[in-house]
Amino acid sequence: MPSYDYDLITIGAGSGGVRASRMAAAYGARVAICEESRVGGTCVIRGCVPKKLLVYGAHFAEDFADAAGYGWTVGETAFDWARLVSRKNAEIDRLNGIYMRILREAGVTLLEGRARLADPHTVEIGGRRHTAERILIAVGAWPNLPAIPGIEHAITSNEALDLMSLPERIVIVGGGYIAVEFAGIFSALGTRVTQVVRADTILRGFDQDARIALATEMQRKGVEIRCESVVRSIEKTEAGYSLRLAGSDVIEADLVMYATGRAPKTRDLGLEEAGVALNDTGAVVVDEWSRTSLPHIHAVGDCTDRMNLTPVAIAEARALVETLYNNNPTRMDYDNVPSAVFSQPPLATVGLTETAARRRYGRVSVFVSRFKPMKNTLSGREERTMMKLVVDRDTDRVVGAHMVGPDAPEIIQGVAIALKCGATKRQFDATVGIHPTAAEEFVTMRDPVPEPSPEQE
Repeated sequence: MPSYDYDLITIGAGSGGVRASRMAAAYGARVAICEESRVGGTCVIRGCVPKKLLVYGAHFAEDFADAAGYGWTVGETAFDWARLVSRKNAEIDRLNGIYMRILREAGVTLLEGRARLADPHTVEIGGRRHTAERILIAVGAWPNLPAIPGIEHAITSNEALDLMSLPERIVIVGGGYIAVEFAGIFSALGTRVTQVVRADTILRGFDQDARIALATEMQRKGVEIRCESVVRSIEKTEAGYSLRLAGSDVIEADLVMYATGRAPKTRDLGLEEAGVALNDTGAVVVDEWSRTSLPHIHAVGDCTDRMNLTPVAIAEARALVETLYNNNPTRMDYDNVPSAVFSQPPLATVGLTETAARRRYGRVSVFVSRFKPMKNTLSGREERTMMKLVVDRDTDRVVGAHMVGPDAPEIIQGVAIALKCGATKRQFDATVGIHPTAAEEFVTMRDPVPEPSPEQE
């Protein structure tokens, strides 16, 4: 048998790569992991974690405003964006150190630098070659920018996280969760936000009622959403930037941010030369066991473009390691994976949208509740919550749950357990609610909404 330097070399030290590497090492494998940037990947370094810290910081603007309704005199407040970014950076440094320690204590060798496949069993990094019986690709994805005139003037979420001053006016191009989240952050902190969306409204692919509810609340908070709009060009001006839209509309801004999608970060890794198949978008093609076209090379996470969520990458990594190193064949289950958008207010969802459920099951019952959260009664805030259940009428099983409103991610996480267990609407109804909470609404919705007419479907 060939003699290799390692049993497994992982390329990419993000959430999926780190989880796979340390688990494999725990099962006795000799493991190395390659990273050209900082250990922790998109989520920890330039994604979920720093972004949510900024969301927390931005939300204090509403908290201070709401305090008066509860008898508090807050007095004059002042916000220091640079201080928030500095504090955020310190926390990211701390987490980066923790991830490096985790790898070190697990016995995983960290190879720093950009890795490239030299052949199907060899990784070259920093001018040195390392061989492995198996190789794992876990390089994630990267912001994707369209080829339009002036695109070099735009920033992405990567740069937005490290701005040291707030713009007075920003245009955010895109309608996905990253665009929506940054629109909420900047708007809450006083920036005038215009969001340019190609689709009919934000968050294409999410449940329609949730999309409309969130768009309504964002606009109520001052975000201008320009739907069915396309930016044709960006020009630098003395006052900032000028964006020309399809037609004759022009928007002026101090900063332009693009959040129009992410692409697998697989370019120049030597994958195709080694025989690893990629699809048209550059994603690594894998089977249900995360195997590529070469059976000893595997891939997990966003670079496979299956379900691009950090917990999914971690779960894919665990399934792979259980299969390869613990004699426990495991496949990832993508049904009823909950997710959240940390917008303001937040949106969370699990299971099928109403449209997808009708397509799959035909006959469904839909329950919707809209109300003003109890906290807003004394604060005077007009923000409203929307909650929705989608039920397969033939089996009574709840197949979708959606929420827009305070604490939506925390609430949907618990609802996701029920859906994973196959809970029925009857079981939801038999559950005693905790009063007074917003969460109890999920177990007290009794009357389905009327069936849509054929024209509405």
